[in-house]
Amino acid sequence: MTPELEKVNALGVYLQDRRIGVINRLAGDRHIFAFEQDYIDDPNRPALSLSYKGQAGGLVTAVRPVGRRLPPFFSNLLPEGHLRGYLAEKAGVKKEREFYLMAVLGADLAGAVVVKPMDGGNQDDGHDQHDDEHREDQQQKGVLRFSLAGVQLKFSAVMEATGGLTIPAQGIGGSWIVKLPSTQFPAVPENEYVMLELARAIGIAVPAIQLVRVAGIQGLPPDAARMEGHALAVQRFDRAAGGRRIHMEDFAQVFGLFPDGKYGSRSYASIAAVLWAETGDVGAYEFVRRLVFSVLIGNADMHLKNWSLLYPDGRTPVLSPAYDFVSTLPYIPGDILALSFGATKSLDGITLGQVRRFTDTARMPMDPVWRIVLETVERTKRAWDGLPYKDLLPAAIRRVVEGQIEKAISATG
Repeated sequence: MTPELEKVNALGVYLQDRRIGVINRLAGDRHIFAFEQDYIDDPNRPALSLSYKGQAGGLVTAVRPVGRRLPPFFSNLLPEGHLRGYLAEKAGVKKEREFYLMAVLGADLAGAVVVKPMDGGNQDDGHDQHDDEHREDQQQKGVLRFSLAGVQLKFSAVMEATGGLTIPAQGIGGSWIVKLPSTQFPAVPENEYVMLELARAIGIAVPAIQLVRVAGIQGLPPDAARMEGHALAVQRFDRAAGGRRIHMEDFAQVFGLFPDGKYGSRSYASIAAVLWAETGDVGAYEFVRRLVFSVLIGNADMHLKNWSLLYPDGRTPVLSPAYDFVSTLPYIPGDILALSFGATKSLDGITLGQVRRFTDTARMPMDPVWRIVLETVERTKRAWDGLPYKDLLPAAIRRVVEGQIEKAISATG
């Protein structure tokens, strides 16, 4: 860690270029987030997170310090797993020291939040931190500016006119995410590509995607550039034309949970209930469609961080486009759902009793949800039979997906 970084004791939190709060580092390696008073007083303030929304609809401002980690909303903005270790090593920061990781990675987070060190002359200077000296330093660090949360190795990228992908020197403002191949499982980018295209074929909103050869991606670190095969490029839906940031949060953030609570801490009915309250039947029913689709393709890994809200107008949440649709059953036989669906985590199919338990818990009407189940099963079967992209999958993966769809058809009767 550099001496300059060690001196940082406060991080300014910006939303749509407005400072809305500060994360302070306290004695004992504790951290606390506090909103700016003008943000609290503003009746038209942009939304940061439903986790800061009180039962009466007001802003929750009474928060407690958090030991070692950042508060949950901010902790979820940092990368997980191998990517965190990789970036922490490059930054010379211990991966457990989230405050310092955020100080380094806060310029290109998911959504519209930007986090900047306030010490060392950066506080209230009226400049984005990219003065000439700082820009030169960051160009040497390369990928350090990218930090979308996730366990796959991903890099921010911009699409070139030729269709190729180049990793920006600073990794800031890229409108595509490059997801590199797994070193453990075969054809994961192809798997996700096909599942997303299958979802698109049945009417689920998914971002633009492309399969690209790893060898054709410029600017990768040497360890990543040596990978063979294809990578999946996914257009970022939290970036609009001209790089404008669209705020978003995942459901671990919505529920105020740390990333390691993304499995099992809530149920799918918990997500549906929030969507019913915040987005009405449109978002809640679309969530059901995607959940049913996930069961149909054997996608067990739809944890809390794989469902997100977007804030296109800065204040009103909508369900984001779908992402991270991967059939996990071919890799993990007997895999189970990340969260409970109608008091079960089984992928053996969707039953009437299961859906009834789900709707009772979510306080949603049963009949329209069951119609969505039947409709999604029928559409997915028809789309899979005519999907040209499925030939990209190894035969063994195709057989598992086809068997899973047939199992679901049998379960629904």
